[in-house]
Amino acid sequence: MTDREAIEALILTYAALVDAGDFEGVGALLSQATYAGATTVTGQEAITENFHNTVILHPDGTPRTRHIVTNFHIKIDEDAGTATSRSTFTTYQALRNFPLQPIAVGHYDDTFTRTETTWHFTTRQVTVDLAGNLTRHIRS
Repeated sequence: MTDREAIEALILTYAALVDAGDFEGVGALLSQATYAGATTVTGQEAITENFHNTVILHPDGTPRTRHIVTNFHIKIDEDAGTATSRSTFTTYQALRNFPLQPIAVGHYDDTFTRTETTWHFTTRQVTVDLAGNLTRHIRS
């Protein structure tokens, strides 16, 4: 796997974990990072708790969302073992009385560090550029 593929895999794994409602997995994935969304938190426990306190889980244990991540712009500094990335996300949600619809469009600004052969997040900044009906996704 190339460095670029490894970084893309981290970005896509985050989306899959959020959509699965696996906030412990999100915390583990971002364990060496600072996460900045509506609030800023650092470390596995704080990130896990933040997701549990912020994202609404429905009876199936998921937020009933699908995050589609596109437009990866990744810059890798091989010598320093660091990378930056900006990617675009669109979040869709559907519930029994809430038809499938986009609820948010935004972008992720990320930084990564390579430890030997493994890449990991060091920061994740989430920016919502266009917001739809988030009342069934995010606690107010």
